[in-house]
Amino acid sequence: MDRIVIRGGRPLNGTIPISGAKNAALPLMTAALLSDGPLVLENAPDLADIATMRALLEQHGLSVEHDKATRRLTLSGAATSLEAPYDIVRKMRASVLVMGPLVARFGEARVSLPGGCAIGTRPVDLHIKGLEQMGAVFDLEGGYMHAKAPPGGLRGARIIFPQVSVGATENLLMAATLADGVTELVNAAQEPEIGDLAMCLMRMGARIEGIGTAKLTVEGVKRLGGATHPVIPDRIEAGTFACAAAITGGSVKLEGARLVDLGAVARVLRDAGVDVAERHDGLQVTRLNGLHGTDVMTEPFPGFATDMQAQFMALMCVADGAAMITETIFENRFMHVPELMRMGARIKYHGQSAIVRGVPKLSGAPVMATDLRASVSLILAGLAAQGETIVNRVYHLDRGYEAVERKLAAVGAQIERVGG
Repeated sequence: MDRIVIRGGRPLNGTIPISGAKNAALPLMTAALLSDGPLVLENAPDLADIATMRALLEQHGLSVEHDKATRRLTLSGAATSLEAPYDIVRKMRASVLVMGPLVARFGEARVSLPGGCAIGTRPVDLHIKGLEQMGAVFDLEGGYMHAKAPPGGLRGARIIFPQVSVGATENLLMAATLADGVTELVNAAQEPEIGDLAMCLMRMGARIEGIGTAKLTVEGVKRLGGATHPVIPDRIEAGTFACAAAITGGSVKLEGARLVDLGAVARVLRDAGVDVAERHDGLQVTRLNGLHGTDVMTEPFPGFATDMQAQFMALMCVADGAAMITETIFENRFMHVPELMRMGARIKYHGQSAIVRGVPKLSGAPVMATDLRASVSLILAGLAAQGETIVNRVYHLDRGYEAVERKLAAVGAQIERVGG
């Protein structure tokens, strides 16, 4: 099993290209089920989760070609299977996003329940309730959700989300594009990835208003066509590398990153003593005189992203003073804390809050990744630590970061991947 070996203490300087966003590319890929296509996605990242979604869509009967040299994904064809099996869905929760498109276009879907994951349960009840409001009937048995549309297909409805849900917003947005009548999604998630999905759907012929707001209005159409659409840059990768520049005392240009996509992450970094400057082709991130302990609470966009919590905690481990970090989105998302403490971090946590008291230095140590964002937080800590850090179970990392060790090495990090 591969490991990442880091010898810390080197400031990062240079340019890091930001890849296409994983969390945008996955729902965009499922949108191909709404049309015979072809749907061409440009700037598609090369990640394990992309390969998993490709396997699922090919299992449904689509043709998927990924030209990694040109970063183009081409998806075409109609589904011949309406079942998303457990063996694939269990690997990646985003697999549930095939449900809305399948029910909307083909009138039926049988999708495995995804179950829990390392960072806590993420129920699909809002997906089910929303489709039920559009007329679908569900039968839950044998670990599968079997959904059927009414005669004549799904109907437009006014759906009010009791809490913000990115996945449910994406699933119901796609379903609404082919529903009969008008659908309103109220208290919809506002993440940039949802706006990207909506823009792609409009290129395919959908009629959507309210993009970027908490109320999306969709007028259903009879059919959607093919389109070519560029995947937005990955704001979480950009935020992660911003923390890498800050934790090492360096200055890094994040090529292609967009300030508007960072939301509260940019503000919090600035409060902590990090300059985040917009350039015509990206962001320049520079640590100023020192890092300051800064409190943060995760919230739906434009609040501080839960997917940046672990990385910011690593940064606060070497800041002056103390920081309170509160996780409001997922339970069990502090599993990186014991590993950071192995490296000398001073952290006390209870429930959903953690107090981080900065230390002058961290020490390299063998550590183990527990999930995607936890794994990269340990790499950040290793970049700042004295001595050697070995991060085990890096297969988590490959789900969401493309060639992270090569990108960091190119700006001065002493980092390498070692085979198990």
